[in-house]
Amino acid sequence: MAAIVKKETTVRKITKVIPRGRLYVSATFNNTIASVTDEKGNVLCSATTGAAGFAGSRKSTPYAATITVETVLNKAKAYGMNQIDVFVKGPGPGRDTAMRVIRAQGIKVGILADVTPIPHNGTRPRKAKHNR
Repeated sequence: MAAIVKKETTVRKITKVIPRGRLYVSATFNNTIASVTDEKGNVLCSATTGAAGFAGSRKSTPYAATITVETVLNKAKAYGMNQIDVFVKGPGPGRDTAMRVIRAQGIKVGILADVTPIPHNGTRPRKAKHNR
């Protein structure tokens, strides 16, 4: 019988204190990706629904998005972050959930922006069919 060996995780000591930051939430139909950056755009921490332990169709649920955003905000709080600008992208179930989690965590929201890409003219249409 093989012995069960528990894998030790290394905990990084955070020395920087960053009071303001940005939260980017990419909410697709299949996944939710959240990352926190400083004001210059350097990524401090990130989380996905897959990394939170969800797989398959459970990754695309609002509950999975809740856990993901909570995880990334707890990591951001370790940096001393208490004010955040939120940028939401995509049509998925993580859009609304992200705001509820931020309100529950008690972090001040400076800007709330929707940065979903919108096509201005779309792709070029097919050539016209030739009737003979």
